[in-house]
Amino acid sequence: MDDRTMKAVLFDRFGGPEVLYVGRVPRPGPAPGEVLVRVRAFSVNGGELAARSGRARLVTGRKFPQRIGLDFTGEIAALGTGATGVAVGDQVWGVLGRSSGFGSAAEYVTVRPERLGRVPDGLDLVAAAALPVATTAITALRDKAALRPGERLLVRGAAGGVGNAAVQLGQAYGAEVTALARAANLDFVRTLGAHHAVDHRTVSAAELGLFDVVLDTAGTDLRTVRRMLKPGGRMVTVAFDLTRPAASLGYIAASAVHGRGRVRFFSGNPERALFDDLARQVTEGKLRPAVDTVFPLNETAAAHRALEAGGVRGKYVVRVD
Repeated sequence: MDDRTMKAVLFDRFGGPEVLYVGRVPRPGPAPGEVLVRVRAFSVNGGELAARSGRARLVTGRKFPQRIGLDFTGEIAALGTGATGVAVGDQVWGVLGRSSGFGSAAEYVTVRPERLGRVPDGLDLVAAAALPVATTAITALRDKAALRPGERLLVRGAAGGVGNAAVQLGQAYGAEVTALARAANLDFVRTLGAHHAVDHRTVSAAELGLFDVVLDTAGTDLRTVRRMLKPGGRMVTVAFDLTRPAASLGYIAASAVHGRGRVRFFSGNPERALFDDLARQVTEGKLRPAVDTVFPLNETAAAHRALEAGGVRGKYVVRVD
């Protein structure tokens, strides 16, 4: 094949996982201040499902073909003029910036070096692809909620990508962690360090009591979840209800002035310092990758289908050969 092109996952119309296919696109070259990364693996994230289905078309637009992939691991293949802080051959992980959109589901990606971090020595690059999303959990618990030792932490969606990292980190930060998950995943979240593992479909909010910090990864029923805060409690959500986006975002905004406890919403946009902190957490044994299944690139549609079906334990990772 012409080395001026590369494989990438594309879709030509909005729809279900079946619209995804592996095609060929121009291989990028690093612009000044950028680096070229040979991608070894990426994970599947909820935002990509929304983009592929068309639920996020106000953000993604309607021009096709469109790309997927947000995070990645790989090796530095080339440096653009003026790029510093990394060297060719470095093993790195990263997340494409908000202005870049999707596109890491490919053989190569260009990115500014400040959006990368070095993968800890000895950590397999495929397994490591489950961890860039953990930067969202670090930001939520440490920076947005200021979680303190001894506090009660509720993690909603505890078996998922952000949720499993939040359970691990909450335990490492000294909190009493209650994990909400499907019944089939309760043993899994216990192995992550949850002190209490609860089937979200069978236990009412009143039975769980009140919490100092709530981390929500679902974005639905925020009003009900918010009532579970103690006075002075903090709630952070990393999602909103895509079936009712205006109402959901409106409620989050209104929470700053109405009722008990503001709901803090943010979208992860990590840079090098946060990736360095992620590497420290891994090196110190506070955080480990949780990989449910590894798919080859040509089965990316199957990875999307599995995530949509629910019940993931950690992350679905796609290997780029």
